[in-house]
Amino acid sequence: MTAQQRADAFHALHQPGRPVVLFNVWDVGSAKAVVGAGAKAVATGSASVAGAFGYGDGEAVPLDLVLGNVARIVASLEEPVSLDFEGGYSADPHQVTSNFAQVLAVGVIGCNFEDQIIGGVGLHSSEVQVSRIRALRNAADEAAVNAFINARTDMFLKAPNTDHTAAMVDEAIERAKAYASAGANGFFIPGLIDDALIAKACEMSPLPVNIIAFPGVPAPARLAELGVARISHGPLPWRNSMRLLAEAATVAMA
Repeated sequence: MTAQQRADAFHALHQPGRPVVLFNVWDVGSAKAVVGAGAKAVATGSASVAGAFGYGDGEAVPLDLVLGNVARIVASLEEPVSLDFEGGYSADPHQVTSNFAQVLAVGVIGCNFEDQIIGGVGLHSSEVQVSRIRALRNAADEAAVNAFINARTDMFLKAPNTDHTAAMVDEAIERAKAYASAGANGFFIPGLIDDALIAKACEMSPLPVNIIAFPGVPAPARLAELGVARISHGPLPWRNSMRLLAEAATVAMA
């Protein structure tokens, strides 16, 4: 398939009520294992890639290493590959365009894109983030690939679950509307776990909603009932794999 065909296939997987499950990967071996289990697409997790290469999360992995790693994943698969692009490795929209052009050049057909300030405090304003999402879309247009931009808000990760409210969802939806107008294709709200709030977000969002399967999040069947279109697993697959590896190594060396 061409990159555009992979992008089209990836878009088609996002159906509210029939969520695509992305069991996040970190290298070629993990990607092939996940595809072998039946995945129709794969997505990297930034924390997982960072941990696998001995870095911390938060754009600590050099961009060249990120590109080389995801290029090898793309080359090893027929399935669409989406990159956890964090904050685009720059606050500047022009640099974000340049960086995403490099991502698309290796065959990636989508990305996660955060609104938190990497290395700083809080979130980018909606206006600033809109300009950054437009920068991604500009790169995709120039590459002639309808890349799937999964716009992520970190509002709910930055507040305890007990502080999540309907008013916060309303605020998040205003961001979703702005992000959609800038060219985003999905709305990622990691950290949200409450059934009623997830349902409200799915009902109000102009974009397909992505939830991450953290502990306490409703089961996949329930998320489907609530209208979720995409379920991610973030760093959990890597962490669980490393735990099993450590346990096996401990037994072997006992």
